[in-house]
Amino acid sequence: MHGEYKVPGGKLVVVDLEEQDGRIAGFHLAGDFFLEPDSALDDIDAAVNGLPVEADVATIAAAVRAALPDGAQLLGFTPEAVGTAVRRALITAPGWGDFTWEVVHERPVSPRMNLALDEVLTTRVGDGRRNPTLRLWEWDENAVVIGSFQSLRNEVDPDGAARHGFDVVRRISGGGAMLMAANSIVTYSLYVPASLVAGMTFADSYAFLDDWVLQALRSLGIDAVYQPLNDIAGPHGKIGGAAQKRLANGGVLHHATLSYDMDGAVMTDVLRIGREKLSDKGTVSAAKRVDPLRSQTGLSREAIIERFIDTFTKLYGAVPGTISDEEYAEAEQLVATKFATDAWLRRVP
Repeated sequence: MHGEYKVPGGKLVVVDLEEQDGRIAGFHLAGDFFLEPDSALDDIDAAVNGLPVEADVATIAAAVRAALPDGAQLLGFTPEAVGTAVRRALITAPGWGDFTWEVVHERPVSPRMNLALDEVLTTRVGDGRRNPTLRLWEWDENAVVIGSFQSLRNEVDPDGAARHGFDVVRRISGGGAMLMAANSIVTYSLYVPASLVAGMTFADSYAFLDDWVLQALRSLGIDAVYQPLNDIAGPHGKIGGAAQKRLANGGVLHHATLSYDMDGAVMTDVLRIGREKLSDKGTVSAAKRVDPLRSQTGLSREAIIERFIDTFTKLYGAVPGTISDEEYAEAEQLVATKFATDAWLRRVP
């Protein structure tokens, strides 16, 4: 069995192994990482050999860590990365290169329509009716998008939203509220099969699915990093955040919103951002938490999106794609029956 795991921001971890009587056998670790001393490679191999094939990432990582000699240095990977690669080998998880990827960047639609398209396209990827896809959003009105489990009244000031012309909508993924002013953010959605992130912890899958955008940001001169669980940040603060929804049919929605430009006063007037939420972020100012792409790059929003598409295309061999009339029609129906209804918006009052 063969498994691979590219550590987000790090190196490739490769494992080969066999199964004998319910145990891992013939295990060998390889990759483009750095490891000192050399003999630690044999120690890691010995630690994994003999483990039950049911061992989870934490168990494998603990065995590896316990076997390492004092002073061992692992650069570009971790014991947890070894565990992830093992789990992916045992379930024969595919990598990015095993899929045909499409990139979609089409006409503006309403925020509700964007949310409905997320559900429709994720479902179709899960059903095998669409290739895995990256979609860049465009929209034609301002909106506050709240997470699936957020309280409407706790997150949004209705007077502030009305005063600044922001509609309020709810998405199917968890996470926090996002202020989505026209031409002021960059939002993308990935629709992938669950097999792509098989063997990973939920937390690891976030960084794994956003590694490409960190590469795109770094190519623009931004020293971007991933801050668990779901923040993309630069040297001066948060750039954006990601969220996920996993459907029962095997489709995974992973989407992220990055700030291109922002008005901090509008943000704090529309969103009820309390001190408790900011207390672990090292600042008392919501506006200062966000580090927009415009000020860091000096580029237009369109140029940044073009770099995102170019980076993703080169990394994964993606081809231009489209949304079919049938998919648009299905999304419009979902807007009418779900995303535009008061019952959905106020599912958590």
